Amino acid sequence: MTPEQAPTLDDLDRRIVAALQVDGRAPWSRIADVLGESERTVMRRGAELIARNVVRISALFGPNAAVLVRAECAIGAVRTTATALAQRSDSVFAYALTGTIECVAEIRVSTADLPALVLDELPATVGLVRAQADPILRVLRSVRQWRPPILNPAQIAALETPPHGVQQPNTDDPPLLSPTDRAIVRVLAEDGRASLTTIALRAGISESTARRRLEWLQNNGHLWSRAVVEPRYLGYPVEAILWIRVLPGRLESFTARLVADPHVREAIAIAGEFDLAVNVAVPDQASLYGLVAGSWRSQVQSVQVSVVLQAMKRSGVRVPLGARDL
Repeated sequence: MTPEQAPTLDDLDRRIVAALQVDGRAPWSRIADVLGESERTVMRRGAELIARNVVRISALFGPNAAVLVRAECAIGAVRTTATALAQRSDSVFAYALTGTIECVAEIRVSTADLPALVLDELPATVGLVRAQADPILRVLRSVRQWRPPILNPAQIAALETPPHGVQQPNTDDPPLLSPTDRAIVRVLAEDGRASLTTIALRAGISESTARRRLEWLQNNGHLWSRAVVEPRYLGYPVEAILWIRVLPGRLESFTARLVADPHVREAIAIAGEFDLAVNVAVPDQASLYGLVAGSWRSQVQSVQVSVVLQAMKRSGVRVPLGARDL
């Protein structure tokens, strides 16, 4: 779906998508109750949004260790390189950008596999001239925690259910899961709203086993549901990556302010040239200027802005939504 074909969402559509961002597996009945709308209307509208690929519910799984790849590309090869990074099964997102950092991608990789990625795989990426792989030290805000100002705090609290506060295990390697657990993960990676009946059928297990194992995966931080949606559909067409160096002694206070800002989709602490990489989405360029030139400036040493030209992958899902690997 190209920008020219971007859907027009009304207020109810945006509220339904925002509800799915809080809990992608929430029953339509609960979403309807929280939004104060009829269940029939919410179910119909929600199903249409998913069928039109405006939003997709997926699940992310894999090693918790990751690197942020900043790439410079050959002339005319930015789209090709960003697409090649998006096609990797271990990449979480891949964006084409403005500026000297021409594309960025998050790649989940264990410590043991990091040398092969940096020394062999990245240099072989089509169109890539130079790449910097910065280890991700800490995720300050994940995209799944983004709460654009569409729902009020009471509605968000009513939709949040355990295990939303559970953190991913602090280990480099992926957990050792049983064949049953892996089958459940594969089903939910394709359709994060798959019913227990569907999960059980496709995994070859009973519904009670599917329910028990799904709860275990979620409660132990091995599986995360994510609503994948283009920010422009929600009224935030300007998206950027901010590369930030924080003043000495200000990192903790600055990050607290950072994660409280509703325009921050994701914020991660990285090793290397910059302290933080922050993904923001705002209504217009004036809002982006206000964000960068506003109260943040007193706590940062420098901010480099890369506007997102196109997302090739979001939360492990190829975009435009429904795109197939080439």
